[in-house]
Amino acid sequence: MAAASRRSRSSRRRIAIAATVAAIGLTAGLATGCDAVDKAIDCVQTADTIADSVTGLQQAVENAANDPTQTDQSLNSIEKDLDKIGDKTDNADVNKAVDDLSTAVDNVRTAVKNGDDTPDISPVTDAAGELTKVCTS
Repeated sequence: MAAASRRSRSSRRRIAIAATVAAIGLTAGLATGCDAVDKAIDCVQTADTIADSVTGLQQAVENAANDPTQTDQSLNSIEKDLDKIGDKTDNADVNKAVDDLSTAVDNVRTAVKNGDDTPDISPVTDAAGELTKVCTS
């Protein structure tokens, strides 16, 4: 039941993001050049990928007893995506959200290295939500 709920939330999030991307594309296309639209779409797509990685992190933390390497792989995936989005934007709000998410990921990584099998990942989830919000506003 929980997996179905997660999939449902993920589907709703993807639909909302797709609608937002379309709105951004239409609005930005009328007001600015193609570069701004491309950057906005890249931001939203990367934020969506990060949201998926955060979901993977949640599952990895839940299953850490079975495979502790999954948590590290999920953290690496988020960091890789953060590097992509950070390289593509000069928006101060996006950069701050990227920095906050990066700090949250570092804190989880430190907790895991210090032996915490079930680190608090809520700051990662919150920061990913903020990144999605600034990418779509």
